[in-house]
Amino acid sequence: MKKISVILIVLYMVFINQPICSRATIDMFTYEIMKDHLVMLSDKHDLEMKSLGQSELGREIFAIKIGKGKKNVLITGSHHGREWLTTHIIMEMIKEYASAYNKKYSLYGHSLNILDHVSIWFVPMVNPDGVTIQQKGVEHLPLVLQEVYVDMNNGESNFKRWKANGVGVDLNRQYPAGWEEIQGDSTYASYSHYKGEKPFGSSETKSLLTFTEEIKPLASIAYHTSGREIFWYYYNQVENLYRDYQLAEMVSDVTGYKISYPSSDAVGGGYTDWFIQCYQKPAMTIELSYLVEETNPPLSIFDEEWNRNKTIGLILAEYAKKHVDN
Repeated sequence: MKKISVILIVLYMVFINQPICSRATIDMFTYEIMKDHLVMLSDKHDLEMKSLGQSELGREIFAIKIGKGKKNVLITGSHHGREWLTTHIIMEMIKEYASAYNKKYSLYGHSLNILDHVSIWFVPMVNPDGVTIQQKGVEHLPLVLQEVYVDMNNGESNFKRWKANGVGVDLNRQYPAGWEEIQGDSTYASYSHYKGEKPFGSSETKSLLTFTEEIKPLASIAYHTSGREIFWYYYNQVENLYRDYQLAEMVSDVTGYKISYPSSDAVGGGYTDWFIQCYQKPAMTIELSYLVEETNPPLSIFDEEWNRNKTIGLILAEYAKKHVDN
């Protein structure tokens, strides 16, 4: 795995400046479009924007903050390449919340004054390499790299099912909570389900670890797709169960998504699992969209998913201030 990763990174960096034949539509948030929009929103609304580090293939991982509160909550998206609908939802949150906050409007019945107390940090695309592979394929890469990626994709030249990062590691199996117990997944670099050689072994998860430790969120949401489910439990301490479940209920009531529990044989490895275990604070994985199989949900459902989720960031900040900030 190490040898493959090094070869991929070196070869990619050689060819990274070659023109890319994009198959993305103008409506799709590619990494490049997302970056441009973040810069524009940051300039327009005077938002703090920062790079958390680089992906395995050298793309910057960006975070942006709304609010002046000294305490924080964190919302992340696109841990998985094919789950870029989550980036769309988060980017819309940033745009709507920033505009309303600067004008001191209320928004969807919520006062934006909450952001004077608790700021919201967003990481819209944790896995920019995986998103790019899933959206554009690998035709723009030299043939030797194309062959490596096709091999990691089990011989398929269509990359619509790609979940992993740029070197075949599943980022939501990279966190230490239950990592040792993950079994039955791929034992080598793959489009999905390879947990890597060790927790936080990938550039992307290391960057998110450092950032989480820096801002110390009171609560966190990791957006994924699909299935319209909410996962909130990972061996939460007994004294926190009511507090954490109450937040899940509020989110369920607003989104219409069902609250789910892990099966008896479920294992961890996810960001939410680690956050709950490490910080003993509420966190949720929210699965957008009706259930799709190994691909991205269609952009045609954006409006519905946005209407279900448009207040979730504000609800998270309000709940954190009232129930966690003590």
